Amino acid sequence: MDSQCCLLITADGFYRGDKLINLKLIADEALKKCRDKSFPVEKCIMLKHLTKEDEASSGSLSPPAKRACPDLQQEKQKERVRKVRPPPQVPWNPEVDMCWHSLIGGASEECEPVWCDSEDPLFILYTSGSTGKPKGVLHTVSGYMLYTASTFKMVFDYHSDDVYWCTADIGWITGHSYITYGPLANGATSVLFEGLPTYPDVSRMWEIVDKYHVSKFYTAPTAIRLLMKYGSDPVHKYKRTSLKILGTVGEPINPEAWQWYYNVVGEKRCPVVDTFWQTETGGHVMTPLPAATPMKPGSATFPFFGVVPAILNESGEELEGPSEGYLVFKQPWPGVMRTVYGNHLRFETTYFKKFPGYYVTGDGCRRDKDGYYWITGRIDDMLNVSGHLLSTAEVESALVEHEAVAEAAVVGRPHPVKGESLYCFVTLNDGINYNQKLEAELKKQVREKIGAIATPDYIQNAPGLPKTRSGKIMRRVLRKIACNERDLGDVSTLADSSVIEHLFENRCYTAV
Repeated sequence: MDSQCCLLITADGFYRGDKLINLKLIADEALKKCRDKSFPVEKCIMLKHLTKEDEASSGSLSPPAKRACPDLQQEKQKERVRKVRPPPQVPWNPEVDMCWHSLIGGASEECEPVWCDSEDPLFILYTSGSTGKPKGVLHTVSGYMLYTASTFKMVFDYHSDDVYWCTADIGWITGHSYITYGPLANGATSVLFEGLPTYPDVSRMWEIVDKYHVSKFYTAPTAIRLLMKYGSDPVHKYKRTSLKILGTVGEPINPEAWQWYYNVVGEKRCPVVDTFWQTETGGHVMTPLPAATPMKPGSATFPFFGVVPAILNESGEELEGPSEGYLVFKQPWPGVMRTVYGNHLRFETTYFKKFPGYYVTGDGCRRDKDGYYWITGRIDDMLNVSGHLLSTAEVESALVEHEAVAEAAVVGRPHPVKGESLYCFVTLNDGINYNQKLEAELKKQVREKIGAIATPDYIQNAPGLPKTRSGKIMRRVLRKIACNERDLGDVSTLADSSVIEHLFENRCYTAV
């Protein structure tokens, strides 16, 4: 095969809970789109994950599939055929497709490294951003790997006898930084997980913690809130005595979820590292250090070494002491992205134009009297209601403090008088019914916690929310639903697109 060949590597498929994901079909669709755009990808290498034969016949170095898939399997082929291609149910084009196991079987055990310049591109990861138009975040070899290795080692206090588990989707930036590069650079022992936290039951995560003696555990606030719905009994079924450090990633964690995580999962003995960072930053930029930083539930605490944050007002002036405004960084750090692939102007415009001389995170931030930093949410998640700037994260936190609410997402909807109104989506705990009494309680809760100006105009019962496979709520999709706009932009990263139609069908048409 030509060493300069442009190729795609995929597995045949995997299970997400009880749902079969046929990766080869998805890969073939991507190849077709490339051909349609006059950018043909010459080869596709497929690893047999669900359709493996025994190790001796396939040359596989990985264990046999625990749950084989009848839809992707057929009777065994003759030995000669089986070595060169997978079972016929998997779409196969011999001019394009190649079998990983056959290629590995004929490969040398020696592989000379390719020496790279420190600023050579390492990978490009596409992120949709708030507009829905994907941008290719480009990270480079040395800076990114140095930063992920350092933050992994220090933030999780990793030692050689630890077993580390990050539950993120490996294709997300957290999967790159804190499943792949950071742990591997430290020689870490890691648990890899491709399932769901609630399958086959809601104790799944704690079962795995006990089975593999996980000591460092890293997950998303949305997963914590999901498991909170089911109470503490599923957690208490397992001992979890191996746990030493708990981490959160992906969005600000509300204090109630933090307390449940700390008290129930960690039994008040495991420090919680609430990490703030972005695809663009490469690794943690604001984070506690375990057993060194006094914790405040919901606060990202202080900057990591070499990171210099500032809080600016709308005029670009730095604010001192207790204050709230735009979170920016004043100097570069090794892991920061280098450009938007193919569009450096967009890179400069998105991250540096609003406040020249600063990296603009796009997030709001509050600094308290002790110097702790609190991420208040995306600046584009700030709402202007009758001249008052409200943080959607603040309203969401007030809603989930109610014992009936497991998760909440708040977006703005245009209002002829107030400018914007609050449209709230709430997911209730198991066994709770939505009714007018509960609706009134939720409105009262927000009024008491924040003030009358934050009283929700619309509250919609949402059994499911549109989330990426990494668990992040796609609030731009919720904005479209709130406004009854069907042009949703790029939704290819949604874990379950069926929730969208359900939300459209049950959206609120009149204010509560």
